[in-house]
Amino acid sequence: MDHRTVFQVFLYFLLVTVRSEVQKDFSEECREFMYMGTAPRGLENRSLKKICQRYNGKPRYVTLYDVVDHIPVYSAYTFKRSDGFKKVDVPWMYEPQLSTTADSGEMQPFPQNVHGSFSDAQAVLEDYSDTVEFERGHLNPDEHQAHPDDKAATYTLTNVVPQVREFNIGHWKRHEHIIRRRLNNYCRGMAYIVTGVTTSGRMIRRYNIDRVAVPTYLWSAYCCVDYDHNAPFDERSKFPAFASHGLNEKEGAEVVEMSVQQLEDFLKRNTFVDKRFQIFFENCEPNNVIMKGQT
Repeated sequence: MDHRTVFQVFLYFLLVTVRSEVQKDFSEECREFMYMGTAPRGLENRSLKKICQRYNGKPRYVTLYDVVDHIPVYSAYTFKRSDGFKKVDVPWMYEPQLSTTADSGEMQPFPQNVHGSFSDAQAVLEDYSDTVEFERGHLNPDEHQAHPDDKAATYTLTNVVPQVREFNIGHWKRHEHIIRRRLNNYCRGMAYIVTGVTTSGRMIRRYNIDRVAVPTYLWSAYCCVDYDHNAPFDERSKFPAFASHGLNEKEGAEVVEMSVQQLEDFLKRNTFVDKRFQIFFENCEPNNVIMKGQT
């Protein structure tokens, strides 16, 4: 192999490394979507991949994605104030970072002909095409974003899970509205949200093959340390952090709000997180952060 060939091989691997955003750990620019730049702790598995979700040249949020179950375990994002009604018209996208044939670092619209490698590590449109019971439910919902590009970036299949239709358009949608209004009205600074799922083995099948895991519960938690201390007590008591979960079923699917600690205890009992599991750094308690910095 001559020197020119060696250089070409080196350049190729350099380009792939630079453009790929499936990371062992989230880069600094992608950590901005998590409180104190820290990802939820206690979620470790070889099938889980950390994705910095990029669209139109910028990182938009982050996702922990299961390449075996073909669903996100969680998406973490920063809330943007909006009226919640403006929509964007974009095609569903896939994640080239999980494809063995692509070297792009940004989500892309699905091509007309989907190569087999596209579906090896992620869901594809065909997985949802014959399901009557389920819809594609966002973890980072477009109504929690304001800029058209941030909204557009939520339309990737690496940010959605199969949600029972009645739950998706009913209890969970109403809960997303409630959180948007609460943070719009009473969060004065940055709000960080993590929304995820639990599973219990139920799958969408295609060609007699398990393709996409169906969540048992959806859960969500937010952290806003700079909030209106003069807010009504019923709202003020839900700061700086609060959480919720809902059963992904047609009936009995009310969304229950609770403390972040209560949600963490629930998830320790109902999913694969370990005993160190923590959604927000120092439990989103600014006093804990200050004291830790002084020690």
